[in-house]
Order: sequence, then structure tokens, then C-alpha cells
Amino acid sequence: MTTVEIQYVGGPTSLITLGGVRLLTDPTFDAPGEYPVGTRTLVKTTGPAVRASDLPPVDAVLLSHDHHPDNLDTAGRTLAMSAPVVLSTPSAHGRLGAPVHALTAWEHTEVGDVRVTAVPALHGPKGSEPLVGEVTGFVLSGPGLPKVYVSGDNADLDLVREIADREGPVDVAILFAGAARTPLVPDAPLTLTSAQAAEAATLLGARHVVPLHFEHWGHFTQDGPTLTKAFAEAGLTDRLHLLEPGASVRLP
Repeated sequence: MTTVEIQYVGGPTSLITLGGVRLLTDPTFDAPGEYPVGTRTLVKTTGPAVRASDLPPVDAVLLSHDHHPDNLDTAGRTLAMSAPVVLSTPSAHGRLGAPVHALTAWEHTEVGDVRVTAVPALHGPKGSEPLVGEVTGFVLSGPGLPKVYVSGDNADLDLVREIADREGPVDVAILFAGAARTPLVPDAPLTLTSAQAAEAATLLGARHVVPLHFEHWGHFTQDGPTLTKAFAEAGLTDRLHLLEPGASVRLP
């Protein structure tokens, strides 16, 4: 089996190289500052560790959703719209048009030798989709390739169980964590808590876990140390790869 290489750019943005295919998750390259979304303002505290212009050409963008600036910002949109294809939700296709290719849950497409399967995600507690909008996750697979799960902004462990039943086990789980909270849904996190990320790793049978989207924005309520603690308490320390921004890891 070949390896998968993951470079952590910052926030939800990473460059995944699998089977010779380069896939960029949720591109965000704007500077720190205040970013309005509806009646709320999200505060970005740290810029990307890698400039968009310093990345190699990508074969596809994996966009969990397009309607929040912490997952797709102005510079990220410019990069995405110049990519050969953007894989995302039907809602994103409706708002952005080409080159967005809409995938509903369990649909798949091929990018080179990599099969990209859209999997369900919920950006908050059950019943919150009318408030938070449509999001998606992805499973990457192919003959002789590691199987990789990219959660996107999913906060629902029941969906993780469903994904594990249909697609698991996975070799690598890229989990968006941070227990994000905003006034939009004040009583529940919009992304996985650190403890839920550890539970998701167990459900998926993941041999390796790379967290994303747990820092660099003010609405995250948990961080790297809470992830380290939660995985230690679950006996999963050896599976956790907490990358420094700009760093890469190659996993079998």
C-alpha cells in the first residue's frame, strides 16, 4: 500500500497527496481579521502557514461547504474557482456554479486514481441544518491506496457510525474538531469536541488521526492540548498526529 501525505496549511485547509493526486481541503488564505457572516462576525486570529501561490497545482478541491468564511474565504475562492474541479454540495454548486461538481451523500467521482465519495455531515446538533446549511464530508479510496476520511464540519457521531458501517475501517481520519460555538446555535458545538474526535477515531477504526479546524479562529472552544488530553484518556495517543501549521506527515 502506498502512503498519503498531508500538509497542514491552517484552519480547515490541508493539502492531501494520495496516489499521485493532490486534493486541497476547504481553502482559506485570507489574513487575520473580522469576517461577517449573516448577523455574526467570525474572528480569524492567525493567517495560513503556506501561501496559496506557494502550493503546487491541485487536481481537485474538497469543499465541505462554501457559505462560511472560515471554510472558504476570498483568496480561497479565487484558488478554488481556478482548480480543475471543486467537489462539494448541491447548495454550493447552486451558489458558485462551475467548476463545482455537486455530490450528494454516497455519490462518488474519480479524480485520477482516487475515488472521492461524498458522505453525510451535520454542522451542529440534529435539527440545525436549516440554520447552519448543507455540508458534506468525503471518503478517499482506490486500489492499493490508504482509505482516508475527511469529516468536514460534522458534529454528529451517529453519522460517523453510519460512515464507519458503510466505508470503514479507514486508515486515516482527518477530523475537523475544535468544538466551534457561535450565537447561531448557542447551546451546542458546531464541530466535534475533542472527546468526540477520539470517539470518532474509535468508531472508524482509524489507524491515524490528523485534526484540522481546531485553531486560528476565535469561535473554537477547544484546542490542541484538549485533543492531546482526550486521545490520551481514550488510549489513542499513538494514533494522533497534531501537526504544526505548515508541517507535513506521511502515513502508511
